[in-house]
Amino acid sequence: MEPIKVAIVTPGSFPIPSSGSSSVERVIEKFAPLLKPYAEPRIYGRLGKRLPRQGQFNGVVCERFPARNKQRYVQEVAQSIKRFSPNVIDVENRPQYVLTMKRMNPGKRVWLYLHSSTFILPACISPAKLHKCLQAADKIIVNSEFLRRVVVSKAPEVVAKMRVIYPGVDTERFPSQHSAEGAAIRDRLRQNRGLSGKKVVLFMGRLIPLKGVHHLLNIVPQLAQTHPELVVVIVGSPFYGSHRKTAYARKLERIAQRSPGNVRFVPYVPHTEVPGWMLVADVAVVPSGQREAFGLVNVEAMSCGVPVVATRAGGMKEIIRNGVTGYLVNQGRIEAELKEKLHLLLSDKQLRERLGRRSRERVEQTFTWRHTADRWLKLLLESGV
Repeated sequence: MEPIKVAIVTPGSFPIPSSGSSSVERVIEKFAPLLKPYAEPRIYGRLGKRLPRQGQFNGVVCERFPARNKQRYVQEVAQSIKRFSPNVIDVENRPQYVLTMKRMNPGKRVWLYLHSSTFILPACISPAKLHKCLQAADKIIVNSEFLRRVVVSKAPEVVAKMRVIYPGVDTERFPSQHSAEGAAIRDRLRQNRGLSGKKVVLFMGRLIPLKGVHHLLNIVPQLAQTHPELVVVIVGSPFYGSHRKTAYARKLERIAQRSPGNVRFVPYVPHTEVPGWMLVADVAVVPSGQREAFGLVNVEAMSCGVPVVATRAGGMKEIIRNGVTGYLVNQGRIEAELKEKLHLLLSDKQLRERLGRRSRERVEQTFTWRHTADRWLKLLLESGV
């Protein structure tokens, strides 16, 4: 049987491959190669420095276009897709691109894969235009049940064509600290980074108010009284691939000055370095706001055998099993509950290990990129393409 031809349209925000891209491009990079040999995926994305107009990434053809002007970008992509003549056009996280793909590729099936609620909000698209885009899509894939409910609340008529496909994690790149390999890497990195004998609490992500880093920093002085060996490591910057600071980032630095010696800032690191920071952690904290649709950082930490304390928000309730793989805290009492759960974990090494091991097991059962690709292929076969 001939492989099913699939065109994957990226937002055009970052090139592929890119160590400094957003999670959308990372999802594409990871699951697209795994669709082979059952499907023939082709990625359409942004032109990048030292990247050819057409090349291959992990065995998948990538076509690249200038993307400063997004309207021209999506039209050039749609024109190129017409020559490829795929069975399915998969639009990633940009509802408005669906209409252009439909108009310029009549008769082709167009799917929309939403990774966040950002581009379905009125600030990005009018409700009338959103309805038109969602109705035009033949399938709508979302990365969590939470995001499915958000979309249905805005356009109840599309519920029948919606499917949830969770993103995943590369368990080889993110080894468990409870394995011989992971433990050896962890010991070496902790020694090199001056973290031996420390209790390390990790935040990894963009330094924006939505991610809630200030809540974690606000409780450091109280935690440090009980746990003087505490080091809260904040890895990230306000922008992808940049060390540029904002007023909010400077505010975080001022809060941290109340706890000298207990907080360390590490500017943005490429994704290749993320596993190393996960492995040195004893606990990971994800204090995000309500709009966090999934949060890859959760499954990346869990893959490394690190228990996660996260807000009971967005799609994180679907990832973390409260009291089994980590803890969920309520947003209305976030700082009080975060302090309580961190104290509990920092005081009990056996508890950290038990929750960490179960975290790794949960990832292996549900949140690998192989799972993501298999669910995607299953949807492709169910659709009778």
